[in-house]
Amino acid sequence: MKILFTGGGTGGHFYPVIAVAEAINDIAREKHLIEPQLYYAAPEPYDRDLLVANNITFVQTSAGKLRRYFSILNFFDLFKTAWGITRSVFRIFFLYPDVVFGSGGFTSFPTLLAARLFRIPVVIYATDAEPSRVNLWAGKFAAKVAISFPEAAHFFPADRVALTGNPIRKSVLLPAREGVFEYFHLTRDVPVLVIIGGSQGAVAINEAILAALPQLIEKYQIIHHTGVANFEEVRGRAHVAIGDLSHADRYKPFGYLDALALRMAAGAAQLIISRAGSTIFEIALWGIPSIIIPIPPDISHDQSKNAFSYARSGAAVVIEQNNLTPGLLLSEIDRILSNPQITRTMSNAARAFGRADAARTIADAVLEIALSHES
Repeated sequence: MKILFTGGGTGGHFYPVIAVAEAINDIAREKHLIEPQLYYAAPEPYDRDLLVANNITFVQTSAGKLRRYFSILNFFDLFKTAWGITRSVFRIFFLYPDVVFGSGGFTSFPTLLAARLFRIPVVIYATDAEPSRVNLWAGKFAAKVAISFPEAAHFFPADRVALTGNPIRKSVLLPAREGVFEYFHLTRDVPVLVIIGGSQGAVAINEAILAALPQLIEKYQIIHHTGVANFEEVRGRAHVAIGDLSHADRYKPFGYLDALALRMAAGAAQLIISRAGSTIFEIALWGIPSIIIPIPPDISHDQSKNAFSYARSGAAVVIEQNNLTPGLLLSEIDRILSNPQITRTMSNAARAFGRADAARTIADAVLEIALSHES
């Protein structure tokens, strides 16, 4: 049994692949199935260690990106996409998987098109409230469509779409409960804020935090994921802003939070400030109140819709980046954390929104189709 995964470019598309692969391997062991052969097709492996850890063979492809704004690169990327389609056709012809699972993103288009040409069953996962153009196209012929937001359902055929939630890796599924304060050198009597700016960090969020930092450390401890590229600058500016203040040690900047550090941060946090990518679903499963600051619509059209969909559940509040000021951010943090009833309500809403069985649900569907195709 051969299963080919595709989709990538960002963690929001890559990590669901890993989560589903983990679930497939678990199900195969539980049901004593012949060990499935797993493959991942994309221009780059994104995280080669995670692929190896899950017995996934990397298959390199090529794909161009169609930008929503004018760029001369759109012209050149047409040739990259054409080459990617040609390459994917040959790859799939010799590999001939039993099913293809696509997690979205422009990198998945050549592989999904090749699967369509060879009539190989396709399962897709749409992570956003408004599906990407690739998923909208693939949804027309996919055998099954998994979605994370209920608003996405009407974009796909009703008899093939299911609200599964976002597949989450086992390594970050649950917050750590032991040793979290020691891990970050925190005290137990001061509330903890965790700021997550996505895999690359978020400059706008970093700027707001730095501007509010002297006031923040008076009341809170802060674990700040700055993004690797921004770390040295943020750490230096933070030292200038709070270096002589009495609670300067309450600020903990990190360029990157790996799976262990992320679980530790979740175990310590009373409130999380985040972008509106796939981290929303991890926050939901952790049951932590959040302030969501989506990337502006002119840069990323999907994050605002994701943020407001999540906020409608009662689990979060949204501050649009154009309205983000240090004063507003401070005010919202204080409003949430000063009222235990608000934090309880938001925590309960977050847990209701999260779906811990998403990876397993999708894996069951992928395996069912793979087994029927194999036979």
